[in-house]
Amino acid sequence: MTTPDGPLQPIRAICVTYNSGAELDGLATSLRAATAAPLELVFVDNGSTDDAPERVAAAHGGRVIRAGENLGYGRAANLGAAGADQPWLLVVNPDISWEPGSLDVLVAAADRYPRAGSLGPALLNPDGTVYPSARELPSLTQGVGHALFARVWPGNPWTRTYQARQESADSAERPAGWLSGACLLLRRDAFEQVGGFDPAYFMFFEDVDLGERLSAAGWSNVYVPAARVTHVGGTSWRERPARMITAHHTSAERYLHHRYDRWFEWPVRAAITAGLHLRLRLELRAAHR
Repeated sequence: MTTPDGPLQPIRAICVTYNSGAELDGLATSLRAATAAPLELVFVDNGSTDDAPERVAAAHGGRVIRAGENLGYGRAANLGAAGADQPWLLVVNPDISWEPGSLDVLVAAADRYPRAGSLGPALLNPDGTVYPSARELPSLTQGVGHALFARVWPGNPWTRTYQARQESADSAERPAGWLSGACLLLRRDAFEQVGGFDPAYFMFFEDVDLGERLSAAGWSNVYVPAARVTHVGGTSWRERPARMITAHHTSAERYLHHRYDRWFEWPVRAAITAGLHLRLRLELRAAHR
């Protein structure tokens, strides 16, 4: 298909799967209505015990890469991006449902922002509320305070300030510090320039780290709320809460230690470790009730 500006540029859509089941067909079906551009659908499977990726890929003209083990999210997404010649890479969770035309809205926004390395849509919860998917990089006080206390002390001042700023910006197209990796359109040149996702993050915070590295390399991360998707909520998280909670805290510790890695910031790192380990124990206890 062509537009007044010429043919639509092709996109490689990369979906990391892990026992995702029926979610995959919903994703693939909605993706076809989300863009008129040529679309290559690639499932990177992290060790599923069923044949859902193959069945859905066959029905929708996609293909499957079986990793043979659970590589984690970022490393598997890098595998799906390897060898791509399309100018656009779409990294998307299995539990995402697209509104018609929304992927084309993201690509059109990228034409307005030639230095956009990543673009993200409005990420809706199943009840229609907007999830805060475009955020600023954490400052020392607000970021650490929110990370340590948001779950155990929801009314803490750092979280209140963060949420107030986020809610006021959810309707505006704007640059952001980072965008949620649940649904992320990437300019392939930018993604390759920074080396893709850091494979050291098994799950969680790989999107925060990527947004920071894109910014450091001179690219921007742009939130485009005119493009809309619904995040249903993954089965892999619900069935394995303890593993996911542990992975989240491990990645948070890694990221925050990296942010504050100078020698004289060792007290900050020590406080981060102590606070996150305490929060991890509390959340694991709650998950087992």
